[in-house]
Amino acid sequence: MKQLFVLATALLLAVSCSQNKAPKTLVLYYSQTNTTKAVAEEIANALGADLEAILPVVPYDGDMGATAARCAKDAAEGKLPELKPFTVDVAAYDVIFLGYPIWMGTYAPPVAAALEAVNLDGKKVVPFCTFGSGGLDTSVKDLQAKLPNTEILPGYGVRTARIDAAKAEVDYFLKSNGFLAGEVTPLPDFSEVRPATEADAAIFDAAVGTYPMIHAAATEVASRAVPGGIEYLFTAKDLPRDPAVEIPDHFIKVYVLAEDGKEPVFTQVLR
Repeated sequence: MKQLFVLATALLLAVSCSQNKAPKTLVLYYSQTNTTKAVAEEIANALGADLEAILPVVPYDGDMGATAARCAKDAAEGKLPELKPFTVDVAAYDVIFLGYPIWMGTYAPPVAAALEAVNLDGKKVVPFCTFGSGGLDTSVKDLQAKLPNTEILPGYGVRTARIDAAKAEVDYFLKSNGFLAGEVTPLPDFSEVRPATEADAAIFDAAVGTYPMIHAAATEVASRAVPGGIEYLFTAKDLPRDPAVEIPDHFIKVYVLAEDGKEPVFTQVLR
């Protein structure tokens, strides 16, 4: 009886330990210009997670023109880049923060190659990305379609032009989603959508400036107070580059941050 009691106690302790075991976390990322790498390192350092880079055998040229040409050629041929072997066993991790730059509206081809090389069934995947104007939303949809047996959790994205804001934003993202201990103040909901006034349009125009991928006019807006300023969510109508050319109506969503004492900047475009 004593031996049975000891065995039962050991089993209960084993079950309890397995239930309380912290999930094993990996930050897996591809970075061409070290921008995504900077975000990956910020996440890994905050969580004490392992860090692993996705490395193509033939690196991509830092020139975006050459990169776009290579991507177009590989897509036409149905090819993905060959990758160097991983130094860790990705299958051994429970939670994977998956980082990438946005190319052509979605995650870069080296990440697509990595998803072919590893089985993420049953894992939790947290996307994070860097971009010129946007792409977190579209890349997450593509991940969900590619990984139907994987739980895709809310992700984080930052414009390359705003990479200096990543440290504070990553901290807020990790804490607000329960990945990191600490309290954060939840942001309020956006106000009701209203027609954009001239003053609103001026804020929108100042935020998008001469950014070449946005040529639009604000039509509606919602706003909310955030620490140190106001965040706007604009609906904007695409405009033709040539006023003599008519184009079908198409609307985009643009997040704009107006911090106290600073010029407004756009933080993300949803297309």
